[in-house]
Amino acid sequence: MTVVVVGGALANKARNGGEAWVRLSWVRGLERLGFEVYLLEEIGAGAYADEAGRPCALEESVNWDFFRSVVRRFGLEDRSALWDHGSGRSLGMSASALDDLSRDASLLVNISGHVTLPTFLGRVPRRAYVDLDPGFTQFWAAQGLDGARLEGHDAFFTVGERIGHPDCPIPTLGLAWRAVRQPVVLDDWEPRPSEACSRLTTVASWRGAFSPLTHDGVTYGVKAHEFRKYLAAPGQVEPELEIALAIDGGDAEDLSELRRHGWTIVDPVASAADPDAFRHYVAQSDGEFSVAQGIYVGTRSGWFSDRSVRYLAAGKPVLLQDTGYSELLPTGHGLVPFRTLNEAVSGARRIVSDYATHALAARAIAEAYFDSDRVLSGFVDELGVPA
Repeated sequence: MTVVVVGGALANKARNGGEAWVRLSWVRGLERLGFEVYLLEEIGAGAYADEAGRPCALEESVNWDFFRSVVRRFGLEDRSALWDHGSGRSLGMSASALDDLSRDASLLVNISGHVTLPTFLGRVPRRAYVDLDPGFTQFWAAQGLDGARLEGHDAFFTVGERIGHPDCPIPTLGLAWRAVRQPVVLDDWEPRPSEACSRLTTVASWRGAFSPLTHDGVTYGVKAHEFRKYLAAPGQVEPELEIALAIDGGDAEDLSELRRHGWTIVDPVASAADPDAFRHYVAQSDGEFSVAQGIYVGTRSGWFSDRSVRYLAAGKPVLLQDTGYSELLPTGHGLVPFRTLNEAVSGARRIVSDYATHALAARAIAEAYFDSDRVLSGFVDELGVPA
C-alpha cells in the first residue's frame, strides 16, 4: 500500500473545528482511495499555551489536547505526530518512527508548506505544495518574505484557480500552479434540509491570521474590510444573519457596529470548537452568508471557501462574495455570488423565495465539484502516484 503523509495544522489552530476539517478531508479522502495516510504537524516554542493563555509544556497545552482529541476521534492515533521544534521531539509517533516514515512515504501532501523537516523534504520522492491562501503565498514569495515556504517541493497546487489568468495579478513565480478544489468526504456530511430559510450563518475571524498586504502599489485588505461594506445587510434581508466570530478586544468598535446593524454574534469556541461541533453548527443553519478576504476578492483569484464547501455538502445554500469563482462553478441555485450589497440582498431574497430548490442544488454542487473521490483522484493522477 502506498504511504502518503499529509502535513497540516491542527494544534496550531486549536479549538477551530472548521480548520480541522480541512486537514481531515485530505487524510480521509486519500484513505478512501486506498492510500495508507499519516498526519504530520509541526509546532514551535511559544506557539502553545494552557487554558489561561500562559506558556507551558506542550503536553499541558490546549494545543496538544486538541490535536490528541481530534486524531483519536478519527482513528489516527497510530498514524499521527506533532513535532515540537521547541524541544526537538515528537508527540504521538516517536522520532524514530517518523524517521522510518520519511523513508517509506511515496508522497508528501504539504498543506500551506507546513512541514519543514529536512528528512521529509529531502527524502520523500514526490512533495506537493497545496496553497490554501492564494495571493498571500505568492506575494510573500515575490517579496522575499517568510511564510510561503515553497522550497523543497516538486509540484505546486492552489485553490486559487484563476492564478495565471491575464486579469489576475497574482504572480506565478515561474511555477506551474495546478488548480485543486477543496475536497470534502461526502459521507461525513449527511444533507440536513431545513424547512425554510430563516437564518444564514458563517464562522469567521474578523481579521484572520494575516495582515493587509501591498503589492505593485495596490493594498489588499483582510476580511474585516470586506465585512464593513455589508454592515447594513441584516436590515435589508429576511433571514437572520449570524456570525460565529473570532474578534479581538481591540476591535470593540467594529463589534458594536455589527450588533447595531442587526448582526447576531456568537462565540466560535462555544459553537464550533471541534469537528463535531462545527458540523452541528452547519447542520443547524439554513445556509451561509459570508464575505471573503480582500486579497481573494481584489485579485479575482478564484478562491472558494473550504467552509462553504461544508455548507454545500450539508445541503445548505451558500451566498458568498465573488472572488472569480463564478467563472468556474455553477451559480444561481445553491450557490449565489455577490459583488455589492444590492446583489447580496437580492441573492438572499432569491434563496428565501425558492429555498427547497436551492438546498437540493447546494448538495448537487458539492457532489459534482468537491467530492473528495473526484478531487483527490485527479490530484494523485496528476502526480503519478498510484494507490
